[in-house]
Amino acid sequence: MDWPVSVALARSVPELPTGTDWSYEVKLDGHRMIMWRTSDGVRLQARSGRDVTAAWGDLALAGLYLPAGTVLDGAAVITTEDGRISFEAAQARAASSATRAHRLAAQRPAHYIAFDALQLPSGDVRPRPYYQRRAALLSLLAELPANTPIQAVSATTDRDTALTWYNTLHHQGVEGIVAKRATSPYRAGRTGGWQKIRHAETVDADVIGYTGPQTRPRALAVRLPDGRTALTQTLSAPLAAQIAQVLVTARPAEQGRADTGETYTRIPSGLAVLEVLAGTTRHTVVTPLRLR
Repeated sequence: MDWPVSVALARSVPELPTGTDWSYEVKLDGHRMIMWRTSDGVRLQARSGRDVTAAWGDLALAGLYLPAGTVLDGAAVITTEDGRISFEAAQARAASSATRAHRLAAQRPAHYIAFDALQLPSGDVRPRPYYQRRAALLSLLAELPANTPIQAVSATTDRDTALTWYNTLHHQGVEGIVAKRATSPYRAGRTGGWQKIRHAETVDADVIGYTGPQTRPRALAVRLPDGRTALTQTLSAPLAAQIAQVLVTARPAEQGRADTGETYTRIPSGLAVLEVLAGTTRHTVVTPLRLR
């Protein structure tokens, strides 16, 4: 399997599918992450394909317990003192330098919640059906030391149980439910084999530019899935620091203009994907949430 791997994505649906061939997993408010256990160490990959090992050194160390040749898909999460999953804490860690990330890890360690196995020491398992990959994942993680911060995501085949999770665990950092067809292989991109419901529906937008300094952007220009181009609201400090790491690799080009008339500095399409809350009108407010 070649680095970086393209991840599977769930399609948004208004309600969970029914039937005996579905499994339901909690969707945690964390950072999507691929964990690669190589023959000489551990590498951590963001959904975008970036290497984020330096920011999550505690999880890289935990990954050393996995057998070489293992590649897992999951999410890095950080919990507060009261047990709530905090995306803000995860975002701050992701935007930190290696030195600051090490300090934050000592204060609030991360956990890796694995929800799929892409490769085992025996080889690539992505073509196998989900129920086989799930069984292999549980078997693999059962061999790890009890205090290792790597665990399997909670899952059930009972739809009512999944809906109970959805309705009662939102305040703990469960942002939705992902349904996976038991016979589905692991396919990159968005397919009907994975479906999700979320408490706050969002969309992924291609980052095509920015306003303000390259090292401290104020807002981002994004292309929404329906083709509209818009500027986001002002970026939070952690998100601005995180996107700056991507922007410094791009050569600024000419000025662009959003559909609403604002100007921005262009960057090549495809460098970054931003999760946003966006309405459907031409003069919509686009709220930036996280870098994918």
